Amino acid sequence: MASLSKAGAALTALREDLAGDVFAPGDFGYDDARVVFNAMIDRRPAVIAQCVDEDDVARAVRFARDLDLNIAVRGGGHSVAGMALNDNGLVIDLRHMRAVTVDPAAEAVRVAGGATMSDLDRACLPHGLATTGGRASTTGVGGFVLGGGTGWLDRWCGLAVDNLLGVELVTADGERTQASADENPELFWGLHGGGGNFGVATALTLKLHELPEFSIALVLYRPEYAPEAVHTFRELITVAPDEASGGVLYLTGPPEEFVPPHLVGKLLCAALLTYAGPEEDLRKLAEPLVALPHESEIVGAMPYADVQCMLDDPPGMRNYWSAEYLRGAPDAYLEMFCARGEALPAPTGTIHVLFPQGGAIAAGPHEYPVPYRDAPWAVHPFAIWEDPADDERCVQWVRDVRADAQPWSTGAVYLNFIGDEGAERVEAGLGAENTRRLADLKRRYDPDNVFRFNHNIRPA
Repeated sequence: MASLSKAGAALTALREDLAGDVFAPGDFGYDDARVVFNAMIDRRPAVIAQCVDEDDVARAVRFARDLDLNIAVRGGGHSVAGMALNDNGLVIDLRHMRAVTVDPAAEAVRVAGGATMSDLDRACLPHGLATTGGRASTTGVGGFVLGGGTGWLDRWCGLAVDNLLGVELVTADGERTQASADENPELFWGLHGGGGNFGVATALTLKLHELPEFSIALVLYRPEYAPEAVHTFRELITVAPDEASGGVLYLTGPPEEFVPPHLVGKLLCAALLTYAGPEEDLRKLAEPLVALPHESEIVGAMPYADVQCMLDDPPGMRNYWSAEYLRGAPDAYLEMFCARGEALPAPTGTIHVLFPQGGAIAAGPHEYPVPYRDAPWAVHPFAIWEDPADDERCVQWVRDVRADAQPWSTGAVYLNFIGDEGAERVEAGLGAENTRRLADLKRRYDPDNVFRFNHNIRPA
């Protein structure tokens, strides 16, 4: 750690040199700048550098290296473990770097490192184009993609990393570099699931797909009809075209337009069927779900960018998530899934989701470090609550969902769905052989493990 006089002089220089804002403890705006969406996270960085361009990012990295400060990188700030913040280190805050540039002719888009999924989806919508995004509009594109990237379109056009064409980075030595299939190909490979371990992603280029129409069916059921709805969804999606995705979920009825007033605050089961195509095709597909006894339904065309906002996690809530990827969803597992749904911590914002994979996910390139690709199903317990007194029961419920799934688990996991669950789970999210290869890559690009506030890969 640098001396106080050196640190003070360096901070003064950073304030002068950075085009963006710099916050330190005691500054007006510091506390607002360190808030992330998960209210369980309360960390106090030594410095927050709100960068506005790549030069700012490079300056901030060099500042941290000169003072021997660890670096956390904030894009969307959506990491459930609070990896966008640290204590007593530097936070490189990219939220002012949100430009999205669509090239319709090339069917590609360049996305700045601080852009959210909403920024991406809204920019692509007028062109009738889209690419796999997260299931919440507030998710940061950079962390989402570099962590693998699963969403409503992945059965149709692959995981987000399957659509990654290039990455612009600032590395641990403060230098700018690029990675693509032709330039630094080993680094490019590592960025397909290796997250922020190798540098600060200041921009990503993604492949786009024509999506002139998008449709959904959202059907709400009382809990007594949930097992039949869950089984029906499984049978339906197993033979559905790749354009179809969605999931079945338990939730407490939120005060939204799609929930009848008498069901707000009540335990419900929902079947969400998404379709990358026209309404008439979706309606035929959704018939078995709509035929079951249900409380409400929404069936029709809806812009993809609007669908992305439907399950947004409200800021200021307490969050704890995890996931298990499954070899299948047989009747015995569905019975377990429904039983745990009946025990969902209520009334909270907690969601218990079972969703399908397959399609373009399973058919995609297997050389990347995303070992969950082959699992046909995933369960994602997503606990959200407000009162700290509910911490124990909500966290335990998530752990119980994981324990229930163990007999059917592949052992692999999508790291963006979990918090800090230890080194073994990081390896499970990358694959053992891939982890060794990534550790060699880490030694090359970040031998001092400066970028450690992530699902960390230690240098070999």
